[in-house]
Amino acid sequence: MTQTALIEAVGVTKHYGKFAALGGVDLRILPNTVHSVIGPNGAGKTTLFHMLTGTGTTTGGRIVFDGHDVTREPDYRRVQRGMARSFQVTSLFASLPVRENLRLAAQGVTPRRALNCWRAPVGALSCADTVAEVLQRIGLERLADTPASVLSHGQQRRLEVGMALAARPKAIFLDEPTSGMGIDDLDDMKQLIRGLRDAHTVVLIEHNMNIVMDISDTVTVMQQGRVLAEGLPGEIRADPRVRTAYLGNMITGGRA
Repeated sequence: MTQTALIEAVGVTKHYGKFAALGGVDLRILPNTVHSVIGPNGAGKTTLFHMLTGTGTTTGGRIVFDGHDVTREPDYRRVQRGMARSFQVTSLFASLPVRENLRLAAQGVTPRRALNCWRAPVGALSCADTVAEVLQRIGLERLADTPASVLSHGQQRRLEVGMALAARPKAIFLDEPTSGMGIDDLDDMKQLIRGLRDAHTVVLIEHNMNIVMDISDTVTVMQQGRVLAEGLPGEIRADPRVRTAYLGNMITGGRA
């Protein structure tokens, strides 16, 4: 029996004039898995993320999330349905403490709460249980009252993942979460992402092949706006098409 996908893209296209950034992408992402999307620069990975999360509009095709056709829904509606994402460039409230960054992310899911800026964040508006849970999950409890600008780059990246988690999503989209990280931070991020699938579905764009091959349940390889190959990490590692088109000898380790 085929497992029901949490996210399904069918024939998704995106054109910019005559240029096809996506040329008909089919994708099935199963619940409680880490599904990585890889490919060379310009392959269409980030464009696909924009289409799936609603930060961009498709030219054609269909996107289904948790049984709902969300193809024409804006990003805020998809957030309310249970999508959350991070971006390549860290986007935080730099002057605010870690705790407040998480509270604002949790409060922002519900429009009525998000726009309620004139009331002190007490009671339900404090989102205290969610903030405490996420702080523990991302390992920043001792830094809860530290301004985000003071954190190391690796800690800021973990906070950004935490802000996505604070929305209590069903699916979390992570766009190169280890970008710019030093080696000491990589293992912490890897363990964090791996643990997310206990309660979430993770869709990951990542260039660090060691991480992709170590934590992914499924890997989709894109090339020139289309899916080139998809399968288990070991299958992708051994696929001659992938080696020729993208990974070459670099699949044995490091960045590509």
